[in-house]
Amino acid sequence: MNEGIPLGVSSCLLGNPVRYDGGHQRDRYITDTLAPYFFFVPVCPEVESGLPVPRETMRLVAAEGEPVRLITSRTAQDLTEQMESWCRQRVEELASEELCGFIFKKDSPSSGLHRVKLYHPSGQSSRREGRGLFAEAFVGRFPLIPVEEEGRLHDAHLRENFIERVFALKRWRDFLSEDPDYRALIQFHTAQKLLMMAHDPSKYQAMGRLVAQGKEVPRDELLNTYGRLYLQALQSFATVKKNTNVLQHILGYFREHLTSDEKAELLEILEDYRAHQVPITVPLTLVKHYIRKYGIAYLQGQVYLSPHPAELMLRNHV
Repeated sequence: MNEGIPLGVSSCLLGNPVRYDGGHQRDRYITDTLAPYFFFVPVCPEVESGLPVPRETMRLVAAEGEPVRLITSRTAQDLTEQMESWCRQRVEELASEELCGFIFKKDSPSSGLHRVKLYHPSGQSSRREGRGLFAEAFVGRFPLIPVEEEGRLHDAHLRENFIERVFALKRWRDFLSEDPDYRALIQFHTAQKLLMMAHDPSKYQAMGRLVAQGKEVPRDELLNTYGRLYLQALQSFATVKKNTNVLQHILGYFREHLTSDEKAELLEILEDYRAHQVPITVPLTLVKHYIRKYGIAYLQGQVYLSPHPAELMLRNHV
């Protein structure tokens, strides 16, 4: 039985020797840091579509306004149909894997997600406007599944947002697996409030209006619409400004509990965070302490306080 959250990963990033030169590009953040929490589903479009190892390099080629083609660099062999046919089949197979995210290999003509080189048919120039054929097929088939490139995961803000969205998708799927009723949706929505406020307050309001009208909406339509809004909201980044608003909102629940010294300390640390002097883990640690100390039940149930394992240290950046 597979354990961990299912996560698609370009096979070479896991250390598999599938690249054009017979090598790999193992990413230790994926294989070492993320491995305890995820079950990896490796995908290599080139090998799985029938190309050998080693093999001739390929590139994306397109004249202005023309469809993108996958062409071998030396012999100019057009592999577009072969790759696209495999892509259509593979994304349907991946539907059964229940993936909660995918990490793609940057710059790859099959798997690159952002700014892949597009060459002119003359080969004289290129522009970074392309997307790999498999990455394009995957995003088209699964628009709400979080996706990222391994290179961009070195950016702390991009890394936090991606991993947070992966855990959120797993949380939503686990919720659906329990065959929830309207009352269960209200409870789920309540627990997500602060998390949604930190990402997209406007979508949170739309989710609230949907839930309020939930008894008038067919169950499947209600859940599908809510899930789409939930996952779309998390695509917006949690900023210092939005997090500060959430922390100030939390402070209101302590109004009748904190001593003057405790309140002053919390406000001082909150100001340090707002000024980009400390990571959010600093005010959050104190907030969690006061939640436990004063037994604020509503806050104890908020996903925002622990949306992913603390061991991943995703909130430790300034």
